[in-house]
Amino acid sequence: MDENPPTLAEIARSVIFYILFYGFTVALLLVMIVVLWLAPRGVPAMVQAWTMVHRALVRDVLGIKVEVVGTPPQEGVFYALRHESFFEAIDLPQVLHRPCIFAKIELMRIPVWGRAGWAYGLIGVEREAGAKTLRTMLSHARARLAEGRPLVIFPEGTRVPVGQRVPLQSGFAGLYKLLSLPVVPVAVHSGALYHRVWKRPGTIRYVIGETIPAGLPRDEIEARVLDAITAPTP
Repeated sequence: MDENPPTLAEIARSVIFYILFYGFTVALLLVMIVVLWLAPRGVPAMVQAWTMVHRALVRDVLGIKVEVVGTPPQEGVFYALRHESFFEAIDLPQVLHRPCIFAKIELMRIPVWGRAGWAYGLIGVEREAGAKTLRTMLSHARARLAEGRPLVIFPEGTRVPVGQRVPLQSGFAGLYKLLSLPVVPVAVHSGALYHRVWKRPGTIRYVIGETIPAGLPRDEIEARVLDAITAPTP
């Protein structure tokens, strides 16, 4: 990652971004408390508004453009995304229609945010899950598929610094086998611009990889996904 010191303009843009985005987020969460109590069906619309505001601030304040290279299929597939920063975790509903994301169970236990995540349709993942928990997780995933929603996982399990490759978490191959779905790998080049205190202008790209069929051996699916999501920016 480029370690050149930030410019005064980058510092100013970042401060404005933090004030506007996190101020809006706090206000949204306060409204979310009421929505969860009175009208939980309104949660998806609120999440979409949150991601739209984030995308607008990233573009207009930080000077970061977002491009999608390729056309993502919207149904009947399992997306595996590179995870370099919080950007893609927030922005994804701007690329896919109501994506159903496998998220760490710890995130789902955060007050208000966690309840909103459940209402939106996120699926909590417990690393040491037993058979009963796994069955529940798969049941939720199949229910979301029946609604026509794409499933999404960050198979590396956590954010990975730019340019590094780490083995995929074992849970990815297990879900791939149990769900019997083709996988769409997606490289996301966000870390160099967004995963820093002082964010920098430029272009973040989602690169939609070639769909990988269901039913491959574990070694092959992991290798193909890892190669695709760590591919260099085109």
